[in-house]
Amino acid sequence: MTTAPPSVLFVCVHNAGRSQMAAGFLREIAGERIEVRSAGSLPADRINPVAVSAMAEVGIDIGAEAPKILTTETVRASDVVITMGCGDACPVFPGKRYEDWVLDDPAGQGIDAVRGIRDEIRDRITALVADLL
Repeated sequence: MTTAPPSVLFVCVHNAGRSQMAAGFLREIAGERIEVRSAGSLPADRINPVAVSAMAEVGIDIGAEAPKILTTETVRASDVVITMGCGDACPVFPGKRYEDWVLDDPAGQGIDAVRGIRDEIRDRITALVADLL
């Protein structure tokens, strides 16, 4: 008997920085052992180029990703929902695990600031993977 891998949804307002970096790290670290989703309550037109550069420095390419709109179906299909500054925009369903990660927004920040945010996200993802697997 096989069970489906756990699924994690990362949500931030624009789905262009924090949530995309988190999704990139989770895909890299967990591989196919965890299903990864990301979305935003007000998606941007494109991924933050400074976030793309910061992730490229550690060998993870998120440049082909595109911001996606948060839907109730996406939340419903996820086991763990991690919000990053989206406030009350994320629907809440019973039986889901919710975490709110307080992280600086990389929007408008220089590469040095985004590196710090990236590194904090990597540390949180490492702990999340250890907890889920």
